[in-house]
Amino acid sequence: MMSMMLKQTAGRIVFALLFCLSGNVLAEDIYLSVPDFMAQEFGDTVPSPAMLWLDEAQREEARTLSDEDPGFRQRYWRSDEKSAWVINVIGRDHPITLGISVKDGKIAALRVLIYRESRGWEVRHPFFTRQFDQAAMDNGKLDRDIDNITGATLSVNALQRAAKLALWLDRQLPQE
Repeated sequence: MMSMMLKQTAGRIVFALLFCLSGNVLAEDIYLSVPDFMAQEFGDTVPSPAMLWLDEAQREEARTLSDEDPGFRQRYWRSDEKSAWVINVIGRDHPITLGISVKDGKIAALRVLIYRESRGWEVRHPFFTRQFDQAAMDNGKLDRDIDNITGATLSVNALQRAAKLALWLDRQLPQE
């Protein structure tokens, strides 16, 4: 009888621990795949990806501008004077994966591809991302104010940093 009670108690403890730990599992909401984003931006003829290599001075310039380190290389797609980038930025604790296209020095589209934070997911909706349409950079800042969303301030800031980084990266590309 006593061993049966111990087994039940041990089972309850294990269940409680697993239940508590399950809350720490990273939620990942995929809203749009990279191929689907590229198809939206380029239609039936998605260009092959290319690589932009950055030196340390360029990385430092990008960090100063956007508070983001682009690393030594960034993959991009380009056709008809439009470039498209897949950029990861940290919201509060986790990366937010964005697809951003740039044409004529302005944001053509900004889409949340994958969202991993527990709060702030409202930034994925078109009512929010449309604010970035045709945004350009002026003296290291976006040329417009982006409205905040209560409870999503860090995610809003992350998207603004990514938009500035995409605009800056586009300027680094060799002329076609």
